[in-house]
Amino acid sequence: MKIGVAGARRGRTFRAGIEDGGARVTAVCDVSEEARSAALDHWGDVAGYDDFEEMLDDAALDAVIVATPMHLHAPQAILALERGIHVYSEVSAAVTVEQCQSLVAAANDSSATYWMGENVIYTKHNVLIRTLVQGGYFGTVTYAEGEYLHELKALNERTPWRRKWQTGIRGITYPTHQLGPILSWLENDRIVRVCCEGSGSHFVDPRGEPYHDDTCVMLAKTERGVLLKIRIDMISVRPSVTCAYQLQGTKGVYESGRSPSAPHRIWASGLCEDEETWRDLEEVEESFLPDFWRATTGRSEEGHGGSDYHAVRNFLRVLDGGEAWCPNGIHEAMDMTLPGLISQESIEKDGAWLKVPDSRHWT
Repeated sequence: MKIGVAGARRGRTFRAGIEDGGARVTAVCDVSEEARSAALDHWGDVAGYDDFEEMLDDAALDAVIVATPMHLHAPQAILALERGIHVYSEVSAAVTVEQCQSLVAAANDSSATYWMGENVIYTKHNVLIRTLVQGGYFGTVTYAEGEYLHELKALNERTPWRRKWQTGIRGITYPTHQLGPILSWLENDRIVRVCCEGSGSHFVDPRGEPYHDDTCVMLAKTERGVLLKIRIDMISVRPSVTCAYQLQGTKGVYESGRSPSAPHRIWASGLCEDEETWRDLEEVEESFLPDFWRATTGRSEEGHGGSDYHAVRNFLRVLDGGEAWCPNGIHEAMDMTLPGLISQESIEKDGAWLKVPDSRHWT
């Protein structure tokens, strides 16, 4: 299978997963000559392009990885789908509801597969929690929360698109790293309504322009009645937590570590000694880590703790006719993306609860 990569810097992290998935990169595209040149050295004998549509039309691709700035994901995915080229898109899927609608229409009309590469679903601890939830060890899930606490003001200056689409709009602008794992744990559930509030803006960029609210918090309810809390803070001065999670069920609870050295811990009926004793999640790895992760230990350490590797392998497995360990198609992409976009409407309406559309009903 011949794959093109759009977004040369980010695209390089998928190499191990692509090669182990039996595919090969034959073309790379980037508007930066420096990035494109480095990518050509990295990938070897591949064609280089500075125009995305030209790559799609000339390179005879089977699939394309869209790893460009966030506002380009949907338009570029649509261009590929219209040509019958499979799409692996970086997150988020789109930056407006209108983009989402156009993307869903293109995916429905295309013979090709759309896949959103939400990689954090595939970190080892999130994979373990999904397995434990499926095994019933937490009972009925009643509550979950996810946080993205990652100060990115300097990165905003190096990648100006972030300054508009991530830290220039009020609300939850980067939701999928939190919602992806949580919705994978809930399985076949979706968010039906959200509300959002912010802490106010207390920082300005080097040009004196204020960032959006330092912290934004979204509350959400799912179709099955699960309560979710999502917090995003890419502005406040603090040590980075990046992604943190909690899950509460009728028989157990999970709390992720909040620093690199802090353990991920669980209390679950049948897995812990008594009602007051936590257990380190690593202690159950031998019994519950799925074979696909266990078999690739070492190779899978590349790219965000192995998550990039497994996300792209899952995509290639589906294209080869296999079964996805965790579906990430067009509607799952919308389930992760639309709540954040609706939260941006809610925060401008004083935190009103608003319905989240279901893309499965769009025509």
